[in-house]
Amino acid sequence: MAAATPRQRNTVLEGLLAEYGFSHEDLAEEVNRVTADLFGRPGRCTDRHVRRWVSGEVRWPWPAYLRPLTEIFDRTPQQMGFVPRGASSALPPATRRKVPAPCGQKEVVEPVQRRSFIAASLAAALGVDQLPRRGRLGVSDVTRIQRTITWLDAHFNGLGGGAVMDVATDYLRRLQHVLDHCAYGERVERELHRAVADVAACAGWSAHDCGRHDLAAQLRNTALQAALLARDPVSVTRAWSDLAAQADHAGRPAEASRINRAALTERHLREHPLITALLHARLADYLAQTGDPTGMGRHLAAAERVYDRADPAGAASWLAFLTPAELSGLGAIAHRSAGQYARAEQQASQTLGLLAPCFTRNRAYYTVLLAELQLAQGHAEQAAATARGAHGSTVTSSRISQRLDHVTATAAQHAGGHL
Repeated sequence: MAAATPRQRNTVLEGLLAEYGFSHEDLAEEVNRVTADLFGRPGRCTDRHVRRWVSGEVRWPWPAYLRPLTEIFDRTPQQMGFVPRGASSALPPATRRKVPAPCGQKEVVEPVQRRSFIAASLAAALGVDQLPRRGRLGVSDVTRIQRTITWLDAHFNGLGGGAVMDVATDYLRRLQHVLDHCAYGERVERELHRAVADVAACAGWSAHDCGRHDLAAQLRNTALQAALLARDPVSVTRAWSDLAAQADHAGRPAEASRINRAALTERHLREHPLITALLHARLADYLAQTGDPTGMGRHLAAAERVYDRADPAGAASWLAFLTPAELSGLGAIAHRSAGQYARAEQQASQTLGLLAPCFTRNRAYYTVLLAELQLAQGHAEQAAATARGAHGSTVTSSRISQRLDHVTATAAQHAGGHL
């Protein structure tokens, strides 16, 4: 008799649970929701199934569970750490679902579209209906809210603002209703204000991604007000940093620089090297835009020094994007602002080589940036080839897609000898 295959823990799936803020029970519930959407019947997944997948006791789940898992995490079974077991490993096809048509038109049948599906899936996963509208809130309610915020941040990094903006702004309104109509103690009140600040910040970046800059400014002011009410210095610093980015987008890099400089003087930043690194890196770009390349270099170096003593493992979910890849990308942005295109191209290319698969939005962003840098140096054919790598991306960001369309069209004109 052949020896049994030793059990091996599925650390990849375990990492995805942590990244998306899922407990075993949460993932089971989400599998059941997605099963109903895909196959028209409720699922029967339980936390016991999830535990067996993570422990390695089950190395290849039943196909009826695998299909929803591939939709939830946007990965193949193997990319989720599962090991196929032959012909029985085929996934069942999803049924086609009815999509309500506009008033006065016949109902049509369409396949599930990934972007709309994940946006709807996210809204369901948030459990917005579980937020109480009356009554007293406790610590357990705050814990559920924080888990939702982790989800929002993860989906923004993966999908861009188009899939997140409406869900985030709706959740923000619901949290504000909770603050106005529920009862709670002082500790819970501060946590609720901090949650409002976090959700407003995420919604602000999502609106920015969608080109809704007036809405982004409004949401960022909401985030600052909530952070001040929470008396949370980290949330306040985040809000100021986002308002600096808003000023930069509006063409006021000197104002953005002043805000960031002020934020960097806060004493609490000594205990938060990740945030300090981010502020230094963004300030470097603002200084480059105002004609101070020496200051740019000084703050990029400071960002790297501070980042070296940070512990990303314990960071808040909104800082998950600040990896060595992102630090390199922020350097590319600063060098581009200084007109140092060759150096910027080198760093953008390095960024793409370092980015983890879960940062789909940033991969699309830096791919477009790399194509723009190549075009700026007269390498039209190379820029066109780079831009093609970003087409077909599932990222929902009009900010990125508009830049992609522009660099694609311009590169094609240059490559064709029309300009």
